[in-house]
Amino acid sequence: MKHLDLIQMEQVSPNSKHQNSEKPELESENGKKEFVAPCVGMEFESYDDAYNYYNCYAREAGFRVRVKNSWFKRNSREKYGAVLCCSSQGFKRIKDVNRLRKETRTGCPAMVRMRLVDSRRWRILEVTLDHNHLLGTKSFKSFKKTGICGTKNTIQSDSEGQTQTVKLYRALVIDSGGNNGISHEMGRELGSGSGPASDFHPDRLNLKKGDSQAIYNYICRMQLTNPNFFYLMDVNDEGRLRNMIWLDARCRAAIGYFSDVVYFDTSYLSSKYEVPLVTFVGMNHHCQTVLLGCGLLSGGTKESFSWVLKAWLTLTTTSGRVPQTIVTDRCRVLQSVVSEVFPKTHHRFSLLHIMKKVPEKLGGLRNYDAIKKVLMKTAYETLKPYDFETSWGFMIQRFGIGDHEWLRSLYEDRAWWAPVYLKDTSFAGISSGDTLCPVFDKYIHKQTPLKEFLDKYELALQKKHKEEANADMESRTVSPVLKTRCSFELQLSKIYTREIFKKFQVEVEEMYSCFSTTQVHVDGAVVIFLVKERVLADGSRREIKDYEVLYNRGAVDVRCICSCFNFNGYLCRHALCVLNFNGVEEIPSKYILSRWKRDYKRLYVPDYDAAGCNTVTGTDAVQGFTQLYRSALQVVEEGVISLDHYKVALDTFGECLSRVHNIEDKHE
Repeated sequence: MKHLDLIQMEQVSPNSKHQNSEKPELESENGKKEFVAPCVGMEFESYDDAYNYYNCYAREAGFRVRVKNSWFKRNSREKYGAVLCCSSQGFKRIKDVNRLRKETRTGCPAMVRMRLVDSRRWRILEVTLDHNHLLGTKSFKSFKKTGICGTKNTIQSDSEGQTQTVKLYRALVIDSGGNNGISHEMGRELGSGSGPASDFHPDRLNLKKGDSQAIYNYICRMQLTNPNFFYLMDVNDEGRLRNMIWLDARCRAAIGYFSDVVYFDTSYLSSKYEVPLVTFVGMNHHCQTVLLGCGLLSGGTKESFSWVLKAWLTLTTTSGRVPQTIVTDRCRVLQSVVSEVFPKTHHRFSLLHIMKKVPEKLGGLRNYDAIKKVLMKTAYETLKPYDFETSWGFMIQRFGIGDHEWLRSLYEDRAWWAPVYLKDTSFAGISSGDTLCPVFDKYIHKQTPLKEFLDKYELALQKKHKEEANADMESRTVSPVLKTRCSFELQLSKIYTREIFKKFQVEVEEMYSCFSTTQVHVDGAVVIFLVKERVLADGSRREIKDYEVLYNRGAVDVRCICSCFNFNGYLCRHALCVLNFNGVEEIPSKYILSRWKRDYKRLYVPDYDAAGCNTVTGTDAVQGFTQLYRSALQVVEEGVISLDHYKVALDTFGECLSRVHNIEDKHE
């Protein structure tokens, strides 16, 4: 359900040619002439009307117009899109620089982008009003003004004895002023007010001047260029924007592959960034962060969190996957909301988020460095709950910090964040969030305005996609260098992606630091082994540490007390030693996660049956479109890997289109 529905708002009238002169002009309440500036959502009955309107606006404002781009349908040659810009847009071509004609181009950004829509009207989808140069004098001198009558605005001009009228339709946007959601110039903001008293309101987004138009322009642009773009808006009782969520086509595709473990990142919101952003983040088969959705929230309230999580879950369910694990920052409100929205999903707190709080919460203590050292060792190195609690108690008693409120509450929540309590939880490499880098880390800072973020959003995702494509290419074409003669290393060098194999290779190499593997208990087919390892301690000193490994000879099940497989998705050195001790030469397939395979996207087809996509009857156009789009997207993902892949994919699409056209010809 989309809350930015378009409706007819105003009507004004022209039946013109490009050379005609009309002046769109309204009379305000104080009798002053007020020109109707172009804005996103305006609609015209024809391209000529739209061109003539912008040309008249330009002449009134003091600049000239030229057509930057036009798009035509292949068969009918009917025009369906255009960009009109200021004549000062762009720069001279290199070969024209030395000509004597005076340079008039300044790279001016002023423009309007418009397209023919389903209503057969021309709609303005994007507007930039600002110029980077001085404007000339106005071209009009004598005009007849009219007022507003009902829903119809008539705009008339007297030029050389002629009177023309322009039919102008305006689109609905959610207006902060409460005017039934209608904004006159798109200048009033979604959820913002005027004056100091309205700087923040918990029931609406605190947007600044220009943010509403930036959101609207972004949505229109994405719907035009991204057929599988999805968004939802949550408005309060006054019709003001409160929360928003959106997912582009790549996010929706990634959900089908990588939403088994999700990190719901609220750090931008809790740190009070200018952009109240929340992100759904996963990890792909190259250990790279992948975006699964974005949201803007009015605040960290239970209502806002509940709305955005339910909205995202709705889409995830239609993609056939519900997360096994959700990692969030440590937050009581989120703890309550996640349990309600995802009752069957494991919810854990980010260990990284907690450790980032240590300097702030403990920095004032006298023995801060020593306390931090013991805390880190307790969190990361203990193998049993008893060891964790003993080490924690030692820290509290030694440094006399039993009355520290933050440490006390942290200990009460230990089952939500301490790895020793989370060994039955699958993290697929996210490991409580401590390996994830924010998706927009280099593109957003505390004072970044929303408009700038939306401009950088696509750039950030393009870079992420390029990184994944490069990693795909490298994994498929470059054979890794083997460092041992272990059969496990050779086996997985042919299966894993390059990045995951490098991590697994470390475990193979460290098998040689495990110098003893002995049976300590036998119960039928189940055997408990004790593996001794020399591990690094303080400095370069090594100490001996014992690891218990449970092994079932009949089922070839292996489980180490370090729980590396659940945390990282591959077997640890201790489990490998036990397999090797028992004469197992190949790692069982159940311990080779498909999500780490180099051909994962080729081998794994997301289960869309939950949405009924694989049972299309031929009469349901929506389901048919969804299934075809997802199938085509797999070809696109492969096609961008290299130029050769691109050529093959493009030729294949051309062949498919010809075959579809042949079906139409047979029916004629």
